[in-house]
Amino acid sequence: MIPEEIIETPVSLNMTPYTGAWTQDQAAHLLRRTMFGATYQQIQTCVTDGMNTSVTNLLSIPAINPPLTTSANEGVAAFNTTWVNSVYPAGDTQPSENARLYSLASWTMEKINKEGFSIAEKMCLFWQNHFAAEAAFDSRATYNYHNLIRTYALGDFKQLIKEITVDPCILFFLNGVSNQSFSPNENYARELLELYTIGKGPLISTGDYTNYKEQDVSAGAKILTGWTVDGMRSTSLTSPVAVFNPTYHDISNKMLSSHFNNYVVSDSANTEYQNYIDIVFQQPEVAHFICRKIYRYFVNYELTTDVETNVIPVLAQTLINNNYSILSVMQQLLTSEHFYDVSLRGTIIKNPCELLFSMLNTSQSTPNYDLATNYEMYLNIYWYSGNLGLSYLSPPNVGGWTSYYQVPSYSRLWINSTYLKQRFDIGAYISLYTGILVNGNYFKINALTILDGLSLPSSAPQVIEDLCTVFFPKNIGPTPKLILKAILTNNLPDFEWTTQYNDYIANPGNSTFSTPVKTRVETVLYRIFQMPEFQTI
Repeated sequence: MIPEEIIETPVSLNMTPYTGAWTQDQAAHLLRRTMFGATYQQIQTCVTDGMNTSVTNLLSIPAINPPLTTSANEGVAAFNTTWVNSVYPAGDTQPSENARLYSLASWTMEKINKEGFSIAEKMCLFWQNHFAAEAAFDSRATYNYHNLIRTYALGDFKQLIKEITVDPCILFFLNGVSNQSFSPNENYARELLELYTIGKGPLISTGDYTNYKEQDVSAGAKILTGWTVDGMRSTSLTSPVAVFNPTYHDISNKMLSSHFNNYVVSDSANTEYQNYIDIVFQQPEVAHFICRKIYRYFVNYELTTDVETNVIPVLAQTLINNNYSILSVMQQLLTSEHFYDVSLRGTIIKNPCELLFSMLNTSQSTPNYDLATNYEMYLNIYWYSGNLGLSYLSPPNVGGWTSYYQVPSYSRLWINSTYLKQRFDIGAYISLYTGILVNGNYFKINALTILDGLSLPSSAPQVIEDLCTVFFPKNIGPTPKLILKAILTNNLPDFEWTTQYNDYIANPGNSTFSTPVKTRVETVLYRIFQMPEFQTI
C-alpha cells in the first residue's frame, strides 16, 4: 500500500470544517502547529476529545505569573518576588536592570516550557515577530509590552493596534517619544502601515505602494505627535506610562491619500491616533494582510495563487465579520479541511524555540531545583535559542525574524551550515550527554518519563511507533523505524527489551535496572534529533 503522504493529490483549499478521519495523525499535526511540544498523552487526549473540543481548549490564554527576582543585583524587589512594579534603586540603575532583563529572558523560556494545553505561547511569539520590539532599557516596559500582546493574543486586533501605538516600549522602540509637531518622526507612522496593519502592496509609482502613499506616512506622523513616556528607570514611579503632551501635538488638519478616500483627520488631541487607526481599519486589505501572516506562521510559508484566491479572502472576511477578533480566524483555520491536508505536514522548519522545546516539552522535562538554579537553566536555554538565530527579546530588525518574510527561503533560513551543526549538537547535549549544568545540577530530557507515557513501553516496535508519532510530522517509512528499534534493543531480539523494561518497572528506584533502559531511550532520542524529519513541523 502506498502511504498517504506520497500520493500526489491536489491540495485541498476547502475552508469548510474538516470532517475526515480524526486519528493521532491529525491530532499530532494540530498540536505541532499550535504548541511547542506536545506529549504523547496530550496527542491521545486530543484524539479522544475530537477536533472541535481540542481546538476550543487550545484557543485559551491561561493566566501566568510574572517574572521573579533571583539575583542579589536586583536592589529593590526581594528574592522570589516580582520586580515588574518595583521602582529602581537610587544611583546606578544598570545592575538592577541587568538582573531584571535576565529574569525576563528566563521567564520567556519558562512560559514556553510550561505552556500547558494552549496556543498561548505560539501566539505570543507570533505577535512578538509581528511587532518585533526589542527589549527597552527599562525591563518593566518590556514586560508590560509582552503582557499586552499576551492579553490580546486572540483578541481584538484593532484594539491591540491602538494599545500598541501608545505602549511605552513601542514608543521608545520606534521613536514615538521624539515625534513632535516641530520635528515629526515618521518611524512608527511608517511601520504602522507597512508592517503592522495594511502592508505596502506592489509599487505603483514613486511614493505610491498600492495600499498607501508617502503622504499617509507623513500625515500619520503628525497625527501621532505629542506622546512621550514618564517613569523609565524611575526611582519613584512603579511603572513607565505613556503621557500625552498637547504642546508637542500637531493641531493642523491632516489629509490622507486617495487610498483612504482623501479623509481629513482633524485635531482630536489624545484620541486622534485612535480615529486614524479606525480609518485605516476601514480598508479590507488590513484583514487580508494579517491573515496572510497568520497563514504563513501556522500553515505554510508559500502563498500560492490558489491560496490567495480561496483561503486568505475567506479568513479575512471572517475577521471583518467578527470585528477583527483573531479568535474567530484561528477557530476557522484550525478546524478547516485545508489545515489538515496531508501535503501541509512537515512544510515548516522549526524555529529555534520550536526545536528546543519539541525536545523538552514532549518529555515533560522542566527544571525542578531551587528558583535561582531554575532561572539560570532557562537563561541558558535562552542563549541556546539566540545562538540558533532567535533571541526572543531581540528580533534582528523591525520586520522581525527574516525566516518569516524573506522570499523565497522563509523557514529554511533557520538552517545553514553553522546553525545545522549547532542544532545537532544541542540535541545530543540535552538527550545523550549531561544537559545543562548549573550549580552542580543537570537539566536534560526525561527519557524515562517519555517512555513510561507511551502506549506500550514494554514493546520495542510500539515504542518506536509512538516516538515517531510524537516527533515526526510524516510517516518515515519502515527502514528508519527498524534502525531506531535496533538502537533501542541494542540489536537484541525484541523480547530482550520487554524483559529489560519489565525488570525496571518491577524495581522502582533501582538504578541497576533503570539506567540501562534510560540509556537506550536516550540513544534513540539522540538519533531522532539528528534526523531531517525532526527538523520540521
